[in-house]
Amino acid sequence: MQHTQLRTTQLGATGLEITRVGLGAWAIGGGGWEFGWGPQEDEQSIATIHHALEQGINWIDTAAAYGFGHSERVVGRALEGLAQRPYVFTKASLLEGPDRRVVHSLRRDSILREAEASLDRLGIDAIDLYQIHWPIPPADIEEGWSALAELKEQGLVRHIGVSNFDAEQLRRISSIAPVETLQPQYSLVEREAEQELLPTAEREGIGVIVYSPMGSGILTGSMTRKRIQELPDDDWRRHDERFQEPRLSRTLALVDRLRAVADRHGTTPGAVAVAWTLRNPAVDGAIVGFRRPDQVDPILAAAGLELSDGEANLLHDET
Repeated sequence: MQHTQLRTTQLGATGLEITRVGLGAWAIGGGGWEFGWGPQEDEQSIATIHHALEQGINWIDTAAAYGFGHSERVVGRALEGLAQRPYVFTKASLLEGPDRRVVHSLRRDSILREAEASLDRLGIDAIDLYQIHWPIPPADIEEGWSALAELKEQGLVRHIGVSNFDAEQLRRISSIAPVETLQPQYSLVEREAEQELLPTAEREGIGVIVYSPMGSGILTGSMTRKRIQELPDDDWRRHDERFQEPRLSRTLALVDRLRAVADRHGTTPGAVAVAWTLRNPAVDGAIVGFRRPDQVDPILAAAGLELSDGEANLLHDET
């Protein structure tokens, strides 16, 4: 299948040339755990991954925590027999606790064990980017980061980064080994990273891939009040304040503005939301959680969509 050439960029100083949109594999970890997204068919997940790769996406971001190994196993199955595999990014530090709830560990031996298990599930010989998932417990971030540096030295991982760290935590660990990448949450409804984190990353030359650029689905244009009420019980979003009043009405008004900009470009509200995150000079790529093949193409437009200052201002208008 012939795909249009997706725009790419360098991920910080890693030397990795990534497409501006990557495939996030959180939701394909399925339901039945603390941060699940409800039921998900593995065959559909694999078809989605294959379609995204056919369209030119060249990286997948997953984590051991997503379905406690399930997402990584599905990604591993999708990669089997591919002539050319995409870059694979994954994360450590969230373990399965009682009742399929998350427990945190940044202990060295735990992280080394996690890396081996991830490599095994993914069926690859080295992880292209290994990230600390959360800086919890905060007292152990140096130990966790040292373990990642050790894995890089051993060649089991090629590059190392962090997710959900703040600027102060970046400073704390950077003397141990350079932080190559950062993965913060960033979207029109989650802009805190703009204050200190993204400017720090840009100044330090740290690569940035942002997650939830569509606000976990609320900015796609397909998330209605009715659909939110019908989300499965094991979809974590049911209990998230962004999907409840008073924030919901404000956000749905923002979606109307996204739709107005999208109509000008002949694209979708979700693509505009993703393109908005890519306007920030610190941001190299945006992670998008596709669950079905038909969700991929409408968002790929974001990789090449140039929003004007006027359009961006329209999206920021809170009135």
